[in-house]
Amino acid sequence: MPSFKVDTSTAVVFVATAPTPKLVSKQTGERAMDRETGAGLSTVGLLISDEGEGNLYQVTVPETGLPEGLMPGMPVSVIGLKARDWENTFNGQTRHGISFRAVALTAGA
Repeated sequence: MPSFKVDTSTAVVFVATAPTPKLVSKQTGERAMDRETGAGLSTVGLLISDEGEGNLYQVTVPETGLPEGLMPGMPVSVIGLKARDWENTFNGQTRHGISFRAVALTAGA
């Protein structure tokens, strides 16, 4: 599915939840890996505020793109944020949504 760039150049971005490993399967504990680099993937909650509106997004980032000591409340800059729509069917139920992925986060805004 196609993805599109998300412009955060005028936004204020804060870490809402610390990075947690993204899992392929909760039952096996297998971690999701970046297909291009082989790096482990993590999910970070980001509060992105722009033009008077703030939203919480769960963003997937390769562990190589995460600065050390990332904690809730820290201001960050987002590099290469993209959004992609998704859809899957499991046990006869179709679900859909938008996933967010970034190349990296940098500390400070």
